[in-house]
Amino acid sequence: MSKVTVISGSPSASSRLNGVLQAVQTHLNAASLDIATIDVRNLPPEDLIYTNFESPAIVAANQSVAEADAVIVATPIYKASYTGVIKTFLDLIPQKGLEGKVIFPVAIGGTIAHLLALEYALKPVLAALGARTQLAGVFALDSQVKRNEDGSFELAEELEQRLAAAAREFIREIELRLASRNAAL
Repeated sequence: MSKVTVISGSPSASSRLNGVLQAVQTHLNAASLDIATIDVRNLPPEDLIYTNFESPAIVAANQSVAEADAVIVATPIYKASYTGVIKTFLDLIPQKGLEGKVIFPVAIGGTIAHLLALEYALKPVLAALGARTQLAGVFALDSQVKRNEDGSFELAEELEQRLAAAAREFIREIELRLASRNAAL
């Protein structure tokens, strides 16, 4: 079974990004993938800020990334860039920590003007960490994700369709990597 690690860079537990990630994970669960989630906001802030590579929480998070066949990197976009929360964790991933993994970037922002933040802000950092297989990713608008009073989320149909298509592509890439690895054995 292939393993996927989700890195969520939202500073808020009630972020609309969580609704987007829940939709993606529904598709991944249907493909019987083993999913682990790193909510960066729950890692010790001092370890993140002071780049404490030896922190047990950071070591465990990096182990989850190292063991993954694929990684989803998800972030809200503020001021045309990913969050500082996610940047603090990305700084702690080893230099080639994303090498050989399929990467699926996901972002959410308040305006379409932030759309290119995936291409010009996030993807170059991921490439510096060894990510060579980066999918196009999905950018969602805040207005496409409604948070209900019970804490659940409703996504606009157009966003649901794009997430479903991106999840299928992600799963296909993971399967191709697994088949290639098995053929090499």
